[in-house]
Amino acid sequence: MDINLFKFCSGLRVLGYLMVLLVAAIIAVSYYAVVVVTCGSQLLRGGGGHHSFFAILLIVVFHVLLALLTWSYVMVVFWDPGSVPENWRPVLSSEESLEAGSSSITTSDTVGSEGLDSTLSISEGLDRRQQVGYCDKCRNGKPPRCHHCSVCQRCVLKMDHHCVWVVNCVGARNYKFFLLFLLYTFLETTLDTLVLMPNFIKFFGKARDHSASPANLAVIFLAFILNTAFALSLLCFIFMHASLLSSNTTSIEVHEKKRTVRWKYDIGRKKNFEQVTSSLFFWMNE
Repeated sequence: MDINLFKFCSGLRVLGYLMVLLVAAIIAVSYYAVVVVTCGSQLLRGGGGHHSFFAILLIVVFHVLLALLTWSYVMVVFWDPGSVPENWRPVLSSEESLEAGSSSITTSDTVGSEGLDSTLSISEGLDRRQQVGYCDKCRNGKPPRCHHCSVCQRCVLKMDHHCVWVVNCVGARNYKFFLLFLLYTFLETTLDTLVLMPNFIKFFGKARDHSASPANLAVIFLAFILNTAFALSLLCFIFMHASLLSSNTTSIEVHEKKRTVRWKYDIGRKKNFEQVTSSLFFWMNE
C-alpha cells in the first residue's frame, strides 16, 4: 500500500491555529505592559507637563500600529494567496496557436481528467515561459512560478512559502499584506521594547525591594523579552524579503536564481516593487 507522506503535512494547519492564538496572547501581554502598566501609571500619577504628553503620544502611536498590524495580519490569514482556476490553460495568440499546430491547448472547462492529459503537449517551438506545467496532485494545469503546497493541498500562484503563523500560504495575491504585516509588527515590537526598557532595567531593583506588584513585574519582564526577540527576528526577515523583492524572487526560487546569469523575472527594482504593491492580480499570462 502506497503511503503519501505529504498528506501528514496538512496537520501543520492545526499548529497554525495555535500560532494565531499565540500572536493574540503576545499582543494582549504587550498591551497590558505598555498601555496599562507603563503609560497608564504615568497618566495616573498626573503632574501634567511633558511626561503626560509623552505617555499620551505613546498610547496613540501604539494603537495606530496595532490597528495596522491587525488589519494586515487578518488580510494575510483570510485573503486567497492565488488559486489556479479549474482546468486552467494558457491563452495563446493566433500566431502562437498556428505555431503550436495540432498540439494546441484547449480552454474548455468541460475537459475530463482523461482528455486533460492529451491537451497538455505544446510544440517545442513555443517559448518556455508560455509552456504549461501540470500538477499530478491537483490534476490541473500549472502556470509559471506556481507551486503545490503540501499543507494547503493546492497549487498557489507565485508561492513564496507556507507560513504557520498565518495558517495560510504567502503567494501572489497576499504577499503585499505579508510584507506590511512584517513591517508594522517590527515597528510595534520595537516601540514596545523602547518603552519597556527603562522598567526592565529597574526590574531587578524593584523585585528586590518589593516596590512594585510581582504580577506587573512579571508582565513587564515577559513583554520586554518577547518584543525584543520578535523585533530582532523580524528585522532579519524584512532585510531578506527586501532583497527578494528587489530582484522579483520568491523564497522557493532562490536556488533556481543562483543557477542563472540573469533572472528572467527581474524587471528592475522600481517595477518589481510596483508589481507587488499592486498585487491583486493573477500571474496567468507571464
